[in-house]
Amino acid sequence: MNRRKFLITTGLGGLAAAWPGRLLADRGGGEPPLSRPNIVWISAEDISPDLGCYGDAYAVTPALDRLAGEGVRFESAFANAGVCAPARSCIITGMYPTSIGTNPMRCQGVPPAPVKCFTEYLRAAGYFCTNRSKTDYQFGVPSTAWDECGNKAHWRNRAPGQSFFSVINFTTTHESRIRSSNPGLLRKLDSLRPGERHDPVGADLPPYYPDTPAVRQDWARYADLITLMDKEVGGILRQLDEDGLAEDTIVCFFGDHGRGLPRAKRWIYDSGLRVPLIVRVPEKYRRLAGGNASDAAAPGSVRHDLVSFVDFAPTMLALAGVDEPSYFQGQAFLGRGKAPPRQHIFAARDRMDEAFDLIRAVRDDRWKYIRNFMPHLPRSQDIEYMNEMPTMKEMRRLHAEGKLAGAERQYFEDAKPVEELYDLAVDPHEVRNLAGDPAHEGTLRRLRERLLSWMRDIGDVGMIPEPDFEALKRPDGRWARTGDPRFTLEEREGSDDGTIVLSISSPTPGASIAWKGADQVKGGWKLYRAPIRLKMTQAILARACRPGFRDSAAVRFEGGAAEPSGKDKRTGDTDSIHWRDRIASGLLDRLLAFKEIDLESGAAAKERIFPALEDRDGPVRYWAVVALHHRVKGTPRAERAAKAIAALLDDSSPSVSIAAAEALCDLGEEMKGLPVLQKKLEHRDEMVRLFAAASLGRIGDKVRSAMPAIEAGLKDSSKYVSRTCRNIIKRLERP
Repeated sequence: MNRRKFLITTGLGGLAAAWPGRLLADRGGGEPPLSRPNIVWISAEDISPDLGCYGDAYAVTPALDRLAGEGVRFESAFANAGVCAPARSCIITGMYPTSIGTNPMRCQGVPPAPVKCFTEYLRAAGYFCTNRSKTDYQFGVPSTAWDECGNKAHWRNRAPGQSFFSVINFTTTHESRIRSSNPGLLRKLDSLRPGERHDPVGADLPPYYPDTPAVRQDWARYADLITLMDKEVGGILRQLDEDGLAEDTIVCFFGDHGRGLPRAKRWIYDSGLRVPLIVRVPEKYRRLAGGNASDAAAPGSVRHDLVSFVDFAPTMLALAGVDEPSYFQGQAFLGRGKAPPRQHIFAARDRMDEAFDLIRAVRDDRWKYIRNFMPHLPRSQDIEYMNEMPTMKEMRRLHAEGKLAGAERQYFEDAKPVEELYDLAVDPHEVRNLAGDPAHEGTLRRLRERLLSWMRDIGDVGMIPEPDFEALKRPDGRWARTGDPRFTLEEREGSDDGTIVLSISSPTPGASIAWKGADQVKGGWKLYRAPIRLKMTQAILARACRPGFRDSAAVRFEGGAAEPSGKDKRTGDTDSIHWRDRIASGLLDRLLAFKEIDLESGAAAKERIFPALEDRDGPVRYWAVVALHHRVKGTPRAERAAKAIAALLDDSSPSVSIAAAEALCDLGEEMKGLPVLQKKLEHRDEMVRLFAAASLGRIGDKVRSAMPAIEAGLKDSSKYVSRTCRNIIKRLERP
C-alpha cells in the first residue's frame, strides 16, 4: 500500500461496500448466481507444518491429511511474527503490527482511525461472525467485531439461512502443554492408541538442539499433542457434515505461528514463521476461489506461492464477495480479485514478554535475510516463561557445562550478527550464515534494500524505544475514550408512538457503533450499518468503540431522546491526537539512516555518533547512546564517550537516560549510572520500569549493589518487571 496514503488517512467514512443481498455473481451459461459461502477457520496454536500431509513421517494426523486431500495445501505460508499476539493482531486487522504499533508482546496498541477488525466488513455484509474463543489482538475486542465471542460461540446460533464466518481455535498444541503435568491432559494423552503415540527415539531433531532424552521427550510430546488436535479438527468437520453444510462451507486450517519450542516460537526463523495452511473449497465455489481458475483450489492440489498472515483478511473478504478497504496491507491469495503471487514475505520481532529486541526479516522463495537492529543483545536472553521448557533447561545446562558446539551453540553466542543470510534450499534450518560471503553479496544487498524499503513504506515504528512510544500512544498514561453515540431522527411517521428512522454516529474518527434492544441484558450487540427503523415506544442502547480506545458510554434512546444508561455518564474523546501525528516529521527515515552505521566500521563512524547525541529527537539520541556504548567499550575513546554519555543521564526521554545509565555502568562508572537505573525502577510508567529492569539485568555483578531495589521489584504490579527482577536474582545465583 502507498505509504503516504496510509499515513494521511484519518477515517473510513463508513464500512466498505458489499454486494447486495446473498448473491455473489452470475456464473454465466444460464446458471443461477451463487450464495455467499460459509467460512470456517480452524486454528491450532504453536505448530509448524509437522503433519503427515506435509511429508512428516513421524506425524499421525489422519483428519488433516484427509482435509489436505480434499483441498489445497499451501507449502509456503508464513506468520508475520513468531508469537501469538502480534500474529493475531496482523490477521484481524489486515495490517502489519509494526505499522499500527501492535508488535511488542502483550502491548496495548492504538491503531490509526481507519483500522477495524476485518470481521466488521463481513458482519456488514450480513455474515454471522463467531470466535471460539482466543482474541489476543493487542487491543481490546470491540463489541462490533463478533456476533459471538466465547467458549460457546458457534455457527449453529445464527439466524436460519444466514451465512457465517466462524473461528475455532484449539490450544491443545500450545507451548505450555509440552511441559504440562495437568491430569486432564495426561488422561487425553493416555487415551492415544499405540499407533498414535510417538516414540522419542524416532524424533528427527533440528541440528540446533542437543540430542538428549529430555529434548527428544519434548519433541515426542509435541507430536502427541498434534495428534490430539487432529482428532479435534475431525470433530469440527463432522459437525459440518452433520449440519449438511460441508458443500456450502470453505474450511481453512492453519497454525498461528511455528512450533512452541526454543529457537522456534518467538523467533523469525522459518521454525517460528512457517505454518501449515490447508483450504478446502466446495466444488461450486472453486471458480470463485481461484479467480475463475478452477484448479487454484482443486482437491489434492499444492501451491508453492508465498502467503503471509497479512493476506488473510483481504482473502476472506474476497471469498465473501465483500470489497476490501483501501488501507489493507496484504493481498488476496484466493477469491475475487486474487492477486499475482507475492515475491516476498516480511516478519518482525520486538519485545518478547520481558526481553527487548528488534529484528526484521524478509524472505523470498529461496533466501532469508535477517537484520538485527540490536546485535549487542544475545539470542539467549532470559524469558521466564520460555525457561520452563525442559528443552530450554537442557540447552542452558549443557551450555554452562561447555558441552554445546556448532549449530547447538549458536543460540548462546555473546552477540548476534548485524545481518544474517540463509540459502533455504540447502540450509532449511538457517544455521549457516552467508552474510559475510562475497559470493552472495548481490543477494545480500538486494534483500537488505527490499527490507528497508518495506519498513519505510509501512511506517515501521519499531525503532522508537517502547517507553517513548508508550508516551506517544497515551500521554500521561491516559486512555482515550470513544465519543458517545449521537442520535439523529431522519424521519418521523404518524403520531408520537408511530415509526421513526434513526441514524447513529460518534464524533470520534474511525469509531464503529454497536446497538441492541434496551431490554437485552447480556451480549447481543448488533453492528450499526444503516439507519434503524423502530417504533417510537421502542428503546435501544448504543455504544461507540474503536480499537485501542475505551468504549463509550452505553447510551439509551427512547421516546425521541437519548441519555447514558444507568450510572454510565462518561464523556468521550472527540479530538484526541493520534500517535501517528505526534511522531516528528521524517523521524522514521532518519532512524533508519542512522542505523546504517551498524554496517560501517572505523574511527570515522564513531565520530559520526557524537553529533547524534544532541539530536532534537529522543529516539535518535537513544540509538546514538547505544551505538557509542558498544563501539567504544574497551577502547581508548571510552573515557571521552563516557563524558558525553553522562550529560544525558537527566535526558527528557526516559529511554535515553536509561541507556546512558547502562552504558556508564558498563564503562566503569556505575556510581553515576546505578542510581539512575534504580530511580527509574520506581517510575510510574510500567514500560519505563521494565526498560530500567532490563538494563539492570545486563550489567552483570555490578548490579549487586542495587539489590534492595531489585528485590522491591519482585512485588511490582507488572508481571514483566517482577519476572525481570526475578531473572536477575536467578542469574546471580548461578554457579
